[in-house]
Amino acid sequence: MNRKVPTRKCIGCGEQKQKRELVRIVRSKDGEISLDMTGKKNGRGAYICPKLDCLKKVRKNRGLDRSFQMTVPEEIYELLEKEMDEVE
Repeated sequence: MNRKVPTRKCIGCGEQKQKRELVRIVRSKDGEISLDMTGKKNGRGAYICPKLDCLKKVRKNRGLDRSFQMTVPEEIYELLEKEMDEVE
């Protein structure tokens, strides 16, 4: 029997991809935002391609603000950019 492969949409480029190809960004209940490489952290998640281009698009169009329904400070985008740089 074929198993369904979970897909998610990148909030940067808008492409549907397999869940494991994307990086999850999580907002915890305390409002802390971080990268979730395992995909298992608790909290509200948004998915993004592991490319700096997509993160720049998200930063420009305020995609995380919409996903998390809150204003995300610039420091968070800078921190995510550093973390994403280490991942690449």
